[in-house]
Amino acid sequence: MASAHPRPTQRPANPRFSSGPCAKRPGWSLAALEGALLGRSHRAKQPKEKLAEVIDLSRSILGMPADWRLGIVPASDTGAVEMALWSLLGPRGVDVLAWESFSGEWATDILKQLRLPDVRLLDAPYGRLPDLSAADPGRDLVFVWNGTTSGVRLPDAGWIHDDREGLAICDATSAAFAMDLPWDKLDVVTWSWQKVLGGEAAHGMLALSPRAVARLESHVPAWPLPKIFRLTKGGKLIEGIFRGDTINTPSMLCVEDALDGLRWAESIGGLPALIARSEANLAAVAEWVEEQDRFAFLADDPRTRSCTSICLRIVAPWFTALDAAGQAGAAKALAARLEAEGVALDTAPYRDAPPGLRLWGGATVETADLRAVLPWVDWALDQVAAA
Repeated sequence: MASAHPRPTQRPANPRFSSGPCAKRPGWSLAALEGALLGRSHRAKQPKEKLAEVIDLSRSILGMPADWRLGIVPASDTGAVEMALWSLLGPRGVDVLAWESFSGEWATDILKQLRLPDVRLLDAPYGRLPDLSAADPGRDLVFVWNGTTSGVRLPDAGWIHDDREGLAICDATSAAFAMDLPWDKLDVVTWSWQKVLGGEAAHGMLALSPRAVARLESHVPAWPLPKIFRLTKGGKLIEGIFRGDTINTPSMLCVEDALDGLRWAESIGGLPALIARSEANLAAVAEWVEEQDRFAFLADDPRTRSCTSICLRIVAPWFTALDAAGQAGAAKALAARLEAEGVALDTAPYRDAPPGLRLWGGATVETADLRAVLPWVDWALDQVAAA
């Protein structure tokens, strides 16, 4: 069977389209880490200043309100979310929004690990959002801003009440630095270094509004808290955590890399420039999708298409005629073919997501590279169909 698409000649300069850890910023090299304070105590003056700089630069670039606390915490975004859930939940009923894998994990933790008595699960299948209007402002709210494994993001925050009594706890790991977060609608925001700015993994960021701090200082959880989750002592917030006194030992190599990404972000124009780069990447993929009939966005509503975790369905007739196992195998073969050609690495969908393709479009990815890889996707699908 002859290929309908000729083998492309142009290759992406950077084939890294992983959704985490994500591509390094343009021009990155190991030289960016030469200032790392290796072999030093993270509690010494200079290393602690580096940690504080990560906090200060992150606050500045994101436009975080002055009365919010921001700290570096263990275990990436997962650790930050778990700290929030285990430390803050309990006094009120909880609404959990779930529409992809990670939001589903937070629902599982709340329902099966914390075993809270009053939990409502507001869920939706991959590609869609739950009924946002059903969220009760009298209850705590747990949700992701952007579905890393579904490519579905919240289009706005109008559904979150200004006069809410509960806390709005938002996992923003694949949204922070690529989307405009409405701080006045949120109370807890978490993310990791490894997503939009392409930092190395292991550390998370935990941002708390004054309302969240008040909850921490007034609520004692009914369950034991391990040391790495403890944010208060004697009923008061441990302020040092939000000045660079980390709970566990951070990697100063990762700290230097995080600073490099933040300084790059600042140098190109801050948050507006980062958002513009990500949106340009989404636009490039959207233009390609419109021009052919074999791929479609997993997100049903165009307003909810993610500009970072760009998730695509394969809708070619031969593919949709396959059973579930056949579709999974074909999607895996597509990602493997792209990797074998060295043009796109780590583009397979998340293990629990529908079969398809996932291309990271965060701010560190060059739009020219996304445009260059799309003809290869067309060609590779032909090869899979012919196999």
